[in-house]
Amino acid sequence: MPLLVLLHGYGADEHDLFGLVPYLPEGIAVASVAAPLTPPWPMPGRSWYPIDGLDGRDASHVTAAAEAFLRWLDAAASDAPKVALLGFSQGAAVSLQAMRLAPERFGAVVALSGYATPGDVAGDEELAELRPPVFWGRGTHDDVIPAHLVAHTAEWLPGHSDLSGRVYTGLTHSISEEELGDVRHFIAKWLEG
Repeated sequence: MPLLVLLHGYGADEHDLFGLVPYLPEGIAVASVAAPLTPPWPMPGRSWYPIDGLDGRDASHVTAAAEAFLRWLDAAASDAPKVALLGFSQGAAVSLQAMRLAPERFGAVVALSGYATPGDVAGDEELAELRPPVFWGRGTHDDVIPAHLVAHTAEWLPGHSDLSGRVYTGLTHSISEEELGDVRHFIAKWLEG
């Protein structure tokens, strides 16, 4: 059965995105992974990589998190016939980075309120040839992801994926029902492919 893996955002945990499952198409297995780090106290939940201030996102930390996730995937789901990722915020950044490290592993990525990490990654050339489907959704009122990372992602994704992108008017750093409808349609198309 096709597998969709959920990667939560900063300060959340592996239970956070399971609320999305009723909005997803039938016929897929869904797994959710806990990020490896604990954010600084008193922040609850988990973190894929440290953030020192809103501009302190180190690309090497995103890569290390994606490599750890790929090891988990190898151990937990090496027999899945096809795999897609759905990440929110930090989880979206890690999902896109995992796709860049192992382009052949993923049939699609849903990146919600996240970004593509600047810099070159070993799989970028192969990714530009494969051009897997990516859905990138974000809100006009999302003030969590720095503008320069949004601009970089808007420039980088079209050259490395079959991009479906949508900007939701008035949406903050969150997920709306309208966006979930678009995600459902996107994943259904991936399942048909």
